[in-house]
Amino acid sequence: VIIGAVVLKGAAELENQLAGTISQSGKDVLLNQLAGRVVFPYVVMAGVLVVLALLIKLSGLPEIVTNQQVGRAVYSEPAKSIAQFPHLLLGVVAIFCCVGVEVIAGDTIIQYGRAQGISLDIARNFTSFTLVAMLLGYFIGVLAIPRYVNQQMALSICALVGVAFTVGITFTHGYVSVLFVALLGLANSLMWPAIFPLSIRGLGEFTERGSALLIMGIGGGAVLPYLYGKLSELWSLQYAYFLLVPCYLYILFFALKGHAYKVKSKVKYAVPML
Repeated sequence: VIIGAVVLKGAAELENQLAGTISQSGKDVLLNQLAGRVVFPYVVMAGVLVVLALLIKLSGLPEIVTNQQVGRAVYSEPAKSIAQFPHLLLGVVAIFCCVGVEVIAGDTIIQYGRAQGISLDIARNFTSFTLVAMLLGYFIGVLAIPRYVNQQMALSICALVGVAFTVGITFTHGYVSVLFVALLGLANSLMWPAIFPLSIRGLGEFTERGSALLIMGIGGGAVLPYLYGKLSELWSLQYAYFLLVPCYLYILFFALKGHAYKVKSKVKYAVPML
């Protein structure tokens, strides 16, 4: 958000300059100036990350003995593959969908606002609205889970709300439609915190590998926005949001049934290791 604010500062003025510039060389100069604004913020970010990496490397943190924390799965027939846990594999797909819809909600809202006739100086702030909605959802989750609702119920509610907001995007216009995109942050806020623990439940000593597999589901943040872009070329930016509906419906399926699918390897229970 901060980098976007720096790069897009005075964006409306730049847009007017581009519109008034006839020669391609003049436009190239203006666009190169805009691209040059990106360099310094990312250099600073890279420097901060390098410093943090060195501090972690030199901190002398002890190795984490995960088997003492996650327990040992007890089987009547020993499991030989992580693929024997269907709820985990379904959870990977749910994470794939979850991250994909999160990225679409945050990354497309500025361009969508422009398509709705909103000036770039205003639209460039829209991503922060999505993030504020997500933070609001986090606070609601802290207060409500597990006191009032459990994880799967919260996930079901978020998925249904996501479908409702997506329908709102496609059947409204202007600021109202953009508001629904921002509110997707609220719908997405509790998905990852619910999907992850539901997916690794009962894995025992397979928890490490299961967690690594779930992390690979983050690839949805690259694939689904690409599909959104292709659909926007075929239809429009607005109707391309229909891509989110099957994603939310799958997450709803995982919340209602997918997370509870039994383990194929006949896991009896997990014994905590002391």
